[in-house]
Amino acid sequence: MPILNWLTRDDDVKAAQKVPYRLLEEVPKFSYGDKNAGNMLIQGDNLEALKALLPFYAGQVKCIYIDPPYNTNSAFKQYDDNLEHTKWLSMMWPRLELLREFLTEDGSIWVSIDDNEAHYLKVIMDEVFGRNNFLKSCVWQKRYSRENRTAIGEAHEHLLIYGKNPELFKKSRNKLPLTEKQTKVYRNPNNHPRGPWRGVSLSAQGYRPNQMYEIVAPNGKVHRPPAGSCWKVIESQYEKLLAEDRVYFGKDGNAIPSRIQFLEDIEGMVPWTWWPHEEAGHTDEAKREVQELFGKEDTFATPKPERLIERIIQIASNEGDLVLDSFIGSATTSAVAHKMKRRHIGIEMGEHAVTLCQPRLKKVVDGEQGGISEAQDWKGGGGFRFYRLGENAFDEDGRICADIRFPVLAAHVWFSETSTPWNGKGDSPAIGIHEGKAYALLYNGILGDKRPQGGNVLTGRTLQIISHEIQKIEKGFDGPVIVYGESSRMGDARLKAENIIFKQTPYDVKAR
Repeated sequence: MPILNWLTRDDDVKAAQKVPYRLLEEVPKFSYGDKNAGNMLIQGDNLEALKALLPFYAGQVKCIYIDPPYNTNSAFKQYDDNLEHTKWLSMMWPRLELLREFLTEDGSIWVSIDDNEAHYLKVIMDEVFGRNNFLKSCVWQKRYSRENRTAIGEAHEHLLIYGKNPELFKKSRNKLPLTEKQTKVYRNPNNHPRGPWRGVSLSAQGYRPNQMYEIVAPNGKVHRPPAGSCWKVIESQYEKLLAEDRVYFGKDGNAIPSRIQFLEDIEGMVPWTWWPHEEAGHTDEAKREVQELFGKEDTFATPKPERLIERIIQIASNEGDLVLDSFIGSATTSAVAHKMKRRHIGIEMGEHAVTLCQPRLKKVVDGEQGGISEAQDWKGGGGFRFYRLGENAFDEDGRICADIRFPVLAAHVWFSETSTPWNGKGDSPAIGIHEGKAYALLYNGILGDKRPQGGNVLTGRTLQIISHEIQKIEKGFDGPVIVYGESSRMGDARLKAENIIFKQTPYDVKAR
């Protein structure tokens, strides 16, 4: 397969492996609503944030949507979009590599891009995701009015789509609901008891001997296939349609017969690659949506309309699935996913993660009625947690860094074991109980012994303290206890008898 080469390619294709692993630290004052809803807003470099998320969410994201900088030689208030071409490729490659690891087996990634980098992006995505995993390139009509300032006016952007497994994606993807315009073609001129329908021609081009029979209309008129055509179905299938009252000969009974297709039988429309602005929104609509929320003319330079993201999420996921956007910009993806009852993770590096993204999601939780809210019958609810990237968690040899605080590592261990956020205070070695298992961490003097190694070793005494603390959480608990510590001085037989599973730090802490 042909590959794209650029100045720093050799280093860039290895960049993801070299990204330091950092822990995520919640900023409670920016979290909002139901903090256990499973939604996250992360402020920080998206490459490092993706690396931090990978141990928890590898293989769990159903739909990834990203809207990266387009490299358009324009200066935007929120980020610098004027990247030299090599730097743009250097930025995209490692992020795409990490994003690939998040997809479920039937998951898909959708990338918005314009003509400046679309064709280069297609080549590197072929290499990262596999050329055979390319699904389609959709064309979104982002403008509805013409401009006369350029040689050829720009009216569209691309959506490059790749699947982890195209066959599984095909089975799991959803059809789109019919638009009002599509629904209008279904009528009921003969007052059929099954309601509105439309006629679908029974003739097809070509010649097949078993599909060249005569059809006799109720008024006696004989119909033969038009010149150069045959009927679409064999005679026995036609007879079945006739018996089901699903053949129409026109108001006077003389029209070429057509098959009746009932509106109630239509599950939806198979998506296709042309997305007109009437169906998927446009840029003016997107700007109005953000301005109505914040009342500013310069809130965000290049938002996407909620209807565009709604269409992507509708096709690529179902309620409860996880949606990820690592270039969240104005938080449209998270806002739409929230209204569509999907779980979501959004990452944004700029300060507008606090000044724009967090307030927008807060408004969504409170039930704001802009964008797709009415179409989705959104009334509010749910919540999210706000995170920032902490310091590097592990050194180059895989050892936990000395300045990592107990609550931060405890949250990491808890999240790693349970895939749920940690609500502890960090004042006890017993960090919680989840689904019949208790978890404890001996680290950084949690037992009050300030010596470097004091209290970090599992002994009979430290186990007694842990057991006492667990009983404070749930009186009478007698299930298994997973203990993380520097080492254990209890033998295997004793551990088994006490129903203890010991895991050594740092080796059993998922660093990468």
